[in-house]
Amino acid sequence: MKAIRLVIQGRVQGVGYRDWLVREARSHGLSGWVRNLPDGSVEALVAGDIAAVQAVVTACRRGPTLARVDEITEHLAEPPDTEGFVRLATG
Repeated sequence: MKAIRLVIQGRVQGVGYRDWLVREARSHGLSGWVRNLPDGSVEALVAGDIAAVQAVVTACRRGPTLARVDEITEHLAEPPDTEGFVRLATG
């Protein structure tokens, strides 16, 4: 299992990024969460099979249709305590 915390910057709030990421992560069988940050970025924790995590991280660089991703910062992380992938309130 691999877990990565992402901070995604660009035009990523108000464009459906979190809902899109929930669908992407669930379709790859990942656990974790996604939330908006007060500075306009999006933070996510993605955990699961190494290939699935990498596929979702790659997809995050594109994002949904209306998004513009300028930068993604990746940090190794501890896996979440629960199964499934959820959308959290702004952090």
